[in-house]
Amino acid sequence: MEKPKKCVVVTGFGPFGEHAVNASWVAVQELEKIGLGDVDLHVYEVPVEYQTVQRLIPDLWMTYNPELIVHVGVSGMATMVTLEKCGHNKGYHGLDVRQFCPDSECCVDEGPECLHSAIDIDFVCKKATEAGMDVQFTVSTDAGRYLCDFTYYTSLYNSQGKSVFVHVPPLGKPYTASQLGRALQTILNIILDMLEQSEDEITCHQSR
Repeated sequence: MEKPKKCVVVTGFGPFGEHAVNASWVAVQELEKIGLGDVDLHVYEVPVEYQTVQRLIPDLWMTYNPELIVHVGVSGMATMVTLEKCGHNKGYHGLDVRQFCPDSECCVDEGPECLHSAIDIDFVCKKATEAGMDVQFTVSTDAGRYLCDFTYYTSLYNSQGKSVFVHVPPLGKPYTASQLGRALQTILNIILDMLEQSEDEITCHQSR
């Protein structure tokens, strides 16, 4: 019997502030062009709005029940493709594009302060680096207490940790759109391989 196709959702963000063209959404569109082989890939442009994120992220998990959601954001401070290890619940006082921020300044009332990805982010970074691309990768534990961090925490909370967040630098500083698209493809292929191996191990134990 053929295995059903794996489903993956990848999101980028819309324009905000100085980012009239958001490198994250450009990178995600590049990924969509080159694809993930036999994987059912769905991409979404997320507006930089707290209330939309709170509604949309749970909807994506409910609608697609994906293996994984990867969220991509832009960071003006990043010079490498940065894999985020965790999302934070509190400290959101930056206004979104609608000049709104949550009264509670947090993602989930009474939620844990910090949620970590169930994916081994250090391992993903190591493997991506070993792939010998013309892009550098690094790891971070601070996604910035704005919509990126807010989205990551919301997604981790709704998925028991089956989410990853990737920060990319602005376009041309130093990478092109196609370099960023290939970097995302590499990251996703590594993670999907890891998930497949852990599934195989579980199946192997069950069949003994």
